[in-house]
Amino acid sequence: MSKPQETAVYTHGHHESVLRSHTWRTAANSAAYLLGSLKPHMKILDIGCGPGTITADLAELVPDGHVTGVDHAPGILDQARATAAERGLANVDFAVADVHALDYPDDTFCVVHAHQVLQHVGDPVRALREMARVTKPGGFIAVRDSDYAAMTWYPASQGMDDWLDLYRRVARANGGEPDAGRRLKSWALRAGLSDITATSGTWTFATPQERAWWSGLWADRTLASAYAERATEGGHATTGQLRAVSDAWREWGTQDDGWFSVLHGEILCRKGA
Repeated sequence: MSKPQETAVYTHGHHESVLRSHTWRTAANSAAYLLGSLKPHMKILDIGCGPGTITADLAELVPDGHVTGVDHAPGILDQARATAAERGLANVDFAVADVHALDYPDDTFCVVHAHQVLQHVGDPVRALREMARVTKPGGFIAVRDSDYAAMTWYPASQGMDDWLDLYRRVARANGGEPDAGRRLKSWALRAGLSDITATSGTWTFATPQERAWWSGLWADRTLASAYAERATEGGHATTGQLRAVSDAWREWGTQDDGWFSVLHGEILCRKGA
């Protein structure tokens, strides 16, 4: 067996500006395509759980089952455990894991879920094979990833265009694929999965409150997160260029007619017997 490709680096890191987005995520706004397939008894593995908000929602939806949240970054799991504890959930636990080589036996989980993970890993096809390996026959592999090239906004902004170009370059230099959403079905087929339902979903930010929140977190992320460090250290942008992109985000956020949409690809794959 070849060595897992662990060369990809998580582009965003876990700066407060990143967690501001991650803790906003719920099963309803980030995993709606999966929810109709859940049953109260199910055992779920939530890969790349981050601060655990989606994980906790899934645990509430399977009260007679169990959810295990895993992440490659040990530090974020304390926050995930706190999220579950605050909600009084007893049917959830957390562990460190690498999606390329999961430390679970074959046919363990009813559902293996990953939200915004495959865009950041070194070998998404291998990751999907691992996800399928630990899924029980008849169970589901559920994956959702954004697609940066398909993100769109109004009004036009050269600074925002510069942001998108820069982000995609930095993400690819880190070993990831920022336009993952459109590739999920292709990756699943290459991983040997066959019963695949491919859909898409969006996040839209248009109200004054939504624009302020979305533009603010990206303006801060551009200057202060691990992404900013990787952009400058990798020679992709100067500090001045990052400041200009950050300013463009804040300017867009003030526009009364401002609108931003994030497209996500989704796949729900049923494992055969």
